[in-house]
Amino acid sequence: MPVALTTRARAKVNLDLKILGRRADGYHELKSLVAFASVGDSLALEPASGLGLTIGGPQGTSLVADDGNLVLRAVQALADELPGLRTGHFHLVKRLPVASGIGGGSADAAATVRLLARLNGLSPASPQLQRAAIRVGADVLVCLESRARIMAGIGERLGPALCLPPLFAILVNPNVAVGTADVFRTLGLAQGQSCPAAVESGIGAAERFAAAPDLLAALHRTGNDLEAPAAQVAPIITDVLQRLSRLPGYRLGRMSGSGATCFALFDDCRQSAAAAKLLADERPDWWIKPTLLR
Repeated sequence: MPVALTTRARAKVNLDLKILGRRADGYHELKSLVAFASVGDSLALEPASGLGLTIGGPQGTSLVADDGNLVLRAVQALADELPGLRTGHFHLVKRLPVASGIGGGSADAAATVRLLARLNGLSPASPQLQRAAIRVGADVLVCLESRARIMAGIGERLGPALCLPPLFAILVNPNVAVGTADVFRTLGLAQGQSCPAAVESGIGAAERFAAAPDLLAALHRTGNDLEAPAAQVAPIITDVLQRLSRLPGYRLGRMSGSGATCFALFDDCRQSAAAAKLLADERPDWWIKPTLLR
């Protein structure tokens, strides 16, 4: 029996997010410093003559293994680039909340492309992989390598990989799914409209930072432009952020992506673990994970 290939699909966290405007085609231009967490989903691929997908894990009950699933969409996108692509049976263990602003589906799609590349002997730098990733979704390309970097445009323009200091964090989702389209609709930009307040992100020179205090200082000068409209769509986001700000050792907190997952940063792993336990005692119904962002 062929040995299954495995990989992790790590959560993507937007440390900052600036909306620069809305293009004539309706897509929004953005700029964001992205880091990746130590928590995520798991994906396995068992080589076989037929394509299949099964889904398990604590967050997998709402997902369906049909043509709309991002794992299968990623297979099709790469097969379109590479006729004769070898595939097989995928098994996804879903641990990240769905529609939560931390790129769970995008990370799963990127993990699919990585596994298919290994199965078919493709270089990780193959342009076919990158083209397939972009076709599947805006965040899939940055999740291919899952390394900290600046992403821009609609996600198709990536800066060089960055060596950020380790950031001790907790991720919190109130188990509320937030639709990205709903958040952008609430933001209310017309097609072709630029954001007059859009300025170069204070984190744009992140590659120069060598110490966590410098990075934190830069992050304090930025924010997430989708936080306010997302809080209109899901007001509980405001409650999450307020609770995070009251935790012992809290240094900075904000929402990731289009929500509803929020994060808070701490000085070390003991503080983040203690904060996660304290918040979990208050809100056992929320998804709360201490993690390391890099």
